Amino acid sequence: MMYYPHGMNGWGWFAMSLGTVLFWALLIAAGVLLFRALDRGPGRTPRTAAPGRPAPEQLLAERFARGEIDEDEYRRRLEVLRRDGAEHTGPMRTP
Repeated sequence: MMYYPHGMNGWGWFAMSLGTVLFWALLIAAGVLLFRALDRGPGRTPRTAAPGRPAPEQLLAERFARGEIDEDEYRRRLEVLRRDGAEHTGPMRTP
């Protein structure tokens, strides 16, 4: 059996390679998460709607355009949607 006092054996190379891959994976994941967090700035349309379905604010605007609700109700509901920031999943009911 040979002794290498200043060299690295096979397990050392494996550990170093694995550590490098994990380091880059964590760095890339942190970059993606940071990009996604900064992408949600003001003025952006919320991504709360499922693919193929319009956002709640768009549904409300369509109801207002069709004349189903008046301007006061539209503004009140829009304010609630923007204030709460929660997705409205149930059907909207008019009083």
